[in-house]
Amino acid sequence: MPLKVYKPTSPGRRGMTGATFEELTKKKPEKSLLKPLKKKAGRSNQGRITVRHRGGGAKRMLRIIDFKRDKLGIPGNVAAIEYDPNRSARIALIHYADGEKRYILAPIGLKVGDRVMAGSDAEIKTGNALPLKSIPTGTAIHNIELHRGKGGQLVRSAGASAQLMAKEDSYALVRMPSGEIRRIHIECFATIGQVGNVDHQHIKLGKAGRKRHLGIRPTVRGSAMTPRDHPHGGGEGRSPIGLPGPKTPWGKPALGYRTRRNKVTDSMIVKRRK
Repeated sequence: MPLKVYKPTSPGRRGMTGATFEELTKKKPEKSLLKPLKKKAGRSNQGRITVRHRGGGAKRMLRIIDFKRDKLGIPGNVAAIEYDPNRSARIALIHYADGEKRYILAPIGLKVGDRVMAGSDAEIKTGNALPLKSIPTGTAIHNIELHRGKGGQLVRSAGASAQLMAKEDSYALVRMPSGEIRRIHIECFATIGQVGNVDHQHIKLGKAGRKRHLGIRPTVRGSAMTPRDHPHGGGEGRSPIGLPGPKTPWGKPALGYRTRRNKVTDSMIVKRRK
């Protein structure tokens, strides 16, 4: 997917780039696969802000994506490649032989008219979903399950792909895009190929307004706050952060500090990403 560069007709346009959308084949989404998406503005079910700097943004409808790929043994044809405002990847509309329609993540190389299938006996082909035990080592995969039947949770963003490294007993070793090597049960499903829309990471928004359209609000620097609002605040004029290094608004170390606490899956990580 190439990017278009805008002419510098204003300071905001200078350096701005955007997607050309030339890979899309359908403009309007499938109505039966749409759901209303309520705005939460970074708030939890208790009404408290759990993610800062969220709110506003363009109104969207949620596309129901089939991350589980549980239409086993039923072939489907790619009817369209569409835009999804809720994710960086493109989505593919699949018409299955039994008449059902579903959306899946569109990998690189998947075109209208291609045939996709899920199941242990599916062909090793881009867009097909198989259990890890049926996929040859060295294959690029995405939309990987962590628990069988829960649906793909890993490697779903634009341009992402993991690699199946090896198989040991009941587990497969998978190298993540971050470089982390992790054990995943061989019964878990994954989709063959790399997620499409690879150039997404090179888009330059160009102006603050485009960030607001995405629902992201401005961030205030800690050094511009008062000491009661942030550990970096206060001082006469411009002040350094001071020892012992940068902090979060809640006083925890901000750089390199490990916050991961998940004893259940710690044993599954063979090599950390750092």
